[in-house]
Amino acid sequence: MYDVIVVGLGGMGGAIAYHLARRGRRVLGLDRLAPPHDAGSSHGKSRIIRQAYYEDPAYVPLVLRAYELWEALERDSGETLLVKTGGLMIGAPDSPIVAGSTESARRHGLKYRMLSPEDVGRWFPAFRLEPHEVAVYEEEAGVLFPERAVAAHLRLARAAGAELRLDAPVESWVAGSDSVSVRTPAGRYQAERLVLAAGAWNPRLLGGAFPLEVERQVSLWFRPAERPEWFEEHLPVFIWDRGPEPALYGLPGLEGEGVKVGLHHGGQVGDPDRLPRQVTEDDVEPVRRLLARRMPLLDPEPVQASVCLYTNTPDRHFLVGTHPDHPAVVLAAGFSGHGFKFCPAIGEAVADLIEGKARRDLALFDPRRFRAGPGRA
Repeated sequence: MYDVIVVGLGGMGGAIAYHLARRGRRVLGLDRLAPPHDAGSSHGKSRIIRQAYYEDPAYVPLVLRAYELWEALERDSGETLLVKTGGLMIGAPDSPIVAGSTESARRHGLKYRMLSPEDVGRWFPAFRLEPHEVAVYEEEAGVLFPERAVAAHLRLARAAGAELRLDAPVESWVAGSDSVSVRTPAGRYQAERLVLAAGAWNPRLLGGAFPLEVERQVSLWFRPAERPEWFEEHLPVFIWDRGPEPALYGLPGLEGEGVKVGLHHGGQVGDPDRLPRQVTEDDVEPVRRLLARRMPLLDPEPVQASVCLYTNTPDRHFLVGTHPDHPAVVLAAGFSGHGFKFCPAIGEAVADLIEGKARRDLALFDPRRFRAGPGRA
């Protein structure tokens, strides 16, 4: 009998297991694969972290706490997990990314600077803005290293007493009012609480009870055709608003791997075990055309490619909280392609939730917001 079973040990599940174990909870972690791996959402060498959160100002206190916890994890693990590079949010002044970023910054007193196309061209010569575009520059934005971070959380979770079983897919779960039972090919396990943090496999575990969809996303790496040292030392992370089209995002190659670029959303939706993992010319060509106009100093031929998975909610906000039908079950799902930066803060918040504390405002992520529609269990 465990206190908590955590299903899924990627970015979120690993952080949750760590925060529970270090509080003395008897934790069993289960994963269908062996994290860190490249089959889900917590890989790809780098992730963006930023504070002026355009998605909603309510995220800002959570991400500020995440910065503190990433730094603590660096100290405890001895690993470099976060590098501040600065960040640009680019688009028309009234675009969701620019207007949303400035609104979050103003509401929470964050430092930022508005840049004209001429400013960007002078300070960040990799970018070519249109005359009507501006950029929000945030000095605290930067890069996280996801595989390294997942490994650190899992290693420290084990050291704190968590029992982690890899290559252990969950076949089913049953929840009562004050206990849960989980079945795997190796046997059945019981606990007082269950946390479902299985990323792209959460929709399957939840049986259609919530409107989650899994989306295929392609990341590409390009080397600079000119001034490679500038790209490694000075390129900020960036997100570029393109109106109704998927935003273009990118991160510097801090370890010589090239500039990582992708389109945020707009990918194929399907089953996580059946979505194509091979990157084709159809994936590359739209990005290549954009870079020729927006970042012409990059060589147009990618040197690496990778596929990861988003698990989206309809409103693109997270699904974090107690299952409306099962009080012994907590959901950590639907991070919609922008969750990794929050991993340690979500880990802490879920541990608080299980212990009956309420230090973080999770109202925006309440699972009950989707229970009036189709698919109710």
